[in-house]
Amino acid sequence: MENENGRSDVPDLIPARMLNEFAYCPRLAWLEWVQGDFADSADTVDGRHQHRRVDKEGGRLPAAADLLDAADTGEKLHARSVYLSAAGVGLVAKIDLVETTGQTVTPVDYKRGEAPDLPDGAWEPERVQVCAQGLILEENGYTTNKGVLYFVASKKRVDVHFTPELRERTRQLTSLMRATMGGPSIPPPLQDSPKCPRCSLVGICLPDETNLLRLPLHDAADGDVKAFGEPRRLLAARDDALPVYAQTGGTKVGKSGEEFVITPREGETQTARIGQTSQISLFGAVQMSTQALQGALGQGIPVCYFSTGGWFYGITTGINHKNVELRRLQYATAENAERSLLLAKRFVISKIRNSRTLLRRNFQDVPRASLDTMKAMVERANTATSAESLLGFEGTAARTYFECFNGMLKFSDDDSTLNFEFSGRNRRPPRDPVNALLSLAYSMLAKDFTIVLQAVGFDPFMGFFHRPRYGRPALALDLMEEMRPLVADSIVVNAINTGVVQPGDFVERGGSVALNESGRSRFLRAYERRVDELVTHPIFGYRISYRRVFEIQARLLARFLAGEIAEYPGFETR
Repeated sequence: MENENGRSDVPDLIPARMLNEFAYCPRLAWLEWVQGDFADSADTVDGRHQHRRVDKEGGRLPAAADLLDAADTGEKLHARSVYLSAAGVGLVAKIDLVETTGQTVTPVDYKRGEAPDLPDGAWEPERVQVCAQGLILEENGYTTNKGVLYFVASKKRVDVHFTPELRERTRQLTSLMRATMGGPSIPPPLQDSPKCPRCSLVGICLPDETNLLRLPLHDAADGDVKAFGEPRRLLAARDDALPVYAQTGGTKVGKSGEEFVITPREGETQTARIGQTSQISLFGAVQMSTQALQGALGQGIPVCYFSTGGWFYGITTGINHKNVELRRLQYATAENAERSLLLAKRFVISKIRNSRTLLRRNFQDVPRASLDTMKAMVERANTATSAESLLGFEGTAARTYFECFNGMLKFSDDDSTLNFEFSGRNRRPPRDPVNALLSLAYSMLAKDFTIVLQAVGFDPFMGFFHRPRYGRPALALDLMEEMRPLVADSIVVNAINTGVVQPGDFVERGGSVALNESGRSRFLRAYERRVDELVTHPIFGYRISYRRVFEIQARLLARFLAGEIAEYPGFETR
């Protein structure tokens, strides 16, 4: 929401914890407070564990006017999880512990780590946070002259005296944070900072990547991208959480304690820990209990629905991402034909280049004329002046590509009427095994990009190349264009050539062809192996999984829409 000055409205009260984050890194405070982004790390999980006792309200803290009576009795009071606000200084805090001695109170803030060896006894953000708590207590009538930082790992108390300098610094940071959070744009990333590696939001922030891409991209020769150097790989190469697939008709997904329980109509019951589950996909007549659904949504785990044949119906998630500003930028860009075309060209060019790469890798005698045609379509797409002409160039490249698709396949000697000979793309429904595999792979890819886009804060249904259509995740289809050859098509080629699927794994009904349950199970495992495979990022130089690439590309798109980077960089392998 913007005020008359075009700046976002900032709540009247700034949480003292957010002031700590702002003193540490203004961009981190923006991501958490303005955009509502958060990601757990080992540090944040351990921090909650260390806070479990002081997070429980308890003890007694009389009103400031009543402290005189407590002082007369000599009683020392302790109050845990005290929630106070102060409109005068514009701060609010939940104080871990308030100790009362006589008429003086002392805020105590628990920290999970060890006390640093510093002249002031602690880093500035921690001292500012406890000083903010002191200012809040004073505005509520209490007398306080110091706070305490208790470092759990070293079991050490560090006194933080509320000097005039620290008080002034705390007020300055409060004013600066209010101005920054009300500003029109996110603060820039820190430059090569040692703070970044331990930050739980580093995979969302992308500090080195964003700084690197502030300069324009320059395309070099066919498929090459200018090298900018190699930023630090600060995010994990793979996601530790794994997807759950339930595809046997009659299967029920329930919840027991901290586990999902998958019970098929026949066969062995399986379990999956909720904390180690990234998503749940349900195929056909599979039921999920209310308790399991609530458990998934409570942990931010999306639940995806497919037809028995693999058509992606939709997704259930929790409350939409808080980052409304990103969706406003998305809608504005979608309504801007020039900017939409700019992005659409990047998606299409990367798709064509990656399609050429896949042909060159897997088709030993790929016709030179086909490669030349696709290269020409890249050049024409780059100079396209309308969405209609771009669509035409993309269509020509796609037809040329699929005309060569057969050359990447090894045919089976199976005597069944179904075989892997491919004569062109068909769908809705697919009429041969290869098209059935392609359609399923594209459905899985659309599902994964829909999940990623919602997690980042986008509306998956408003695209720039694919136009909105009822029920179609247009933006997911946009972003997956460059990944179709590298992930989906590659999976199909490898699944056929390595015998993961056989002609006998398909069923034909009324001219439509689909995988049977056994074949689909093996193909889904092949899909998961592919998206978990490590690949070298062509711009950043580090190795990450394809699934992690999906997230990075979505976040880079957000950075482009926000004006942080000059261009959206398509993902293109060599």
